[in-house]
Parts: sequence; C-alpha cells; structure tokens
Amino acid sequence: MPGFIKLIADGSKIEYDTGAFDAWCVYLKRQDEPRFAPKDLHYFTDIAKLGKLYGHERIYYDFVKIYNETTAVISQDVLDHITELAKSYGHHRFSFDTWFTVIYAGMVAEEKKEKAVLKKRIKRLGMYQLLMERRQPEYAANFSRGKKWRELDTIMKSCGF
Repeated sequence: MPGFIKLIADGSKIEYDTGAFDAWCVYLKRQDEPRFAPKDLHYFTDIAKLGKLYGHERIYYDFVKIYNETTAVISQDVLDHITELAKSYGHHRFSFDTWFTVIYAGMVAEEKKEKAVLKKRIKRLGMYQLLMERRQPEYAANFSRGKKWRELDTIMKSCGF
C-alpha cells in the first residue's frame, strides 16, 4: 500500500504515492525542499560520484546485496541493512542511505508490476552499466528506453543476471 517508506537520519523522507503510471511512484522529501520523484539520471549522477570516491565495484556489490534481498514487499530488515551499509560511507552516508533506499523502493515497485517481465533486473542493468562498465549516468539512465524486453533480457543474461 502506498505510503511512508523511510526517514533518513538527515531528515529526508522517502515514500510511495500515486505517480503518472501507478500508485508506487517513489518520492523524496528533503528538509526545506519540495517533494519530488527522483529520476534515474538524478541518483545515477550522485552514485557515479560516490563510485569515484569509494570504488565503483564496492558500491555495485553493496547494491547487489540489496538487490538479492528485494521482493515485492518493502522489508524493514532490508531498509535497516541499507542504513548499516551506509555507515561505512563516512560523511556520504546520508546520500548512500537515501539513494539506495530510493532504488530499493523502485525495485520493489517493479516487482509489484504484474505485466513487467524484467522486474527489478532493469535497475540492476542501469547500476551495472554505471558502476561496472563505467558508462555515463545519462547512458545508464536512458539505455533501456524503447528496447524490447527480450533484447534487454539477452543483455542482462550476458552480464550474469
């Protein structure tokens, strides 16, 4: 059911609400800023910067830990795991906690879509391209647009997922 997902320690709030396509649009509300629905390009840009600071592979493998725990239901255990992982990112912990929670909630939303074939794998492809292939955020955010699911599935399988 749409609603509250998580309060980040810096005061940011992540929640579901009705979006353009369904009731599972992820929104971010930071203190003193209007609520918005983050796009892939927004968080991929920040995650790419974190990759340069902390190592692209490290961030990707932390993402995979969350990916592997993701189902069609938000789990408090997974939310707590994200916060625990974030602690190792020093003063960037709030950014990590925020974006990984947003991505996690997005993957949960993908898992809920009955007609979606690729489900959460679509987020993994973007993260893989961004962090392991070192593609630009714009590339990773827009790569899958207009492509057939079978083509994307073949690419994902060649990447090992």
